Amino acid sequence: MRNINRIFLIGYMGSGKTTTGGSLAQKLNFRFIDMDHFIENRQHKTINQIFAEKGEDTFRLLENKALKEISTFEDVVISTGGGTPCFYNNMEIMNNTGFTIYLKVSPEEIVKRLHIGKNKRPLLKDKTPHEMLTFVSENIERREAYYNQAKLIFDAEQMHANTDADHIVDSLMLHLFQK
Repeated sequence: MRNINRIFLIGYMGSGKTTTGGSLAQKLNFRFIDMDHFIENRQHKTINQIFAEKGEDTFRLLENKALKEISTFEDVVISTGGGTPCFYNNMEIMNNTGFTIYLKVSPEEIVKRLHIGKNKRPLLKDKTPHEMLTFVSENIERREAYYNQAKLIFDAEQMHANTDADHIVDSLMLHLFQK
């Protein structure tokens, strides 16, 4: 059995990191941290406000600083932002300090999941469904090299509801604690 005390969930926005992370943390009796919420609490601003007021570059610096802090916490499941692995040495930090899991989902499924709440997503809010699919596809293609550095690549395509998240968490538990 592996000794795991820090799990990082990575993947594109809408891949189920927050839903899965909350359920996984509960089953492991770990604390759950959503990195976006962690940053918002530290900055006293929403991610949208940070993007609008300071731009993506400043956000990515704040994200890297938050990751370095979070990567010292124990008995935690961390849901990272979709771009977190792709900037600075973030993927290396996560792989060196914890167990990384890439929740892999197709661009088409991501667009289905994100369409309703797209206004909450600074990178998607002004896009049509076709523009969203193009944007998501291109982004996933660029980010996949980082995502694929995860210690476990997990197919989360079929997750659509909390009951599916529970099934995925049960499958993840088997992967996490096998020899």
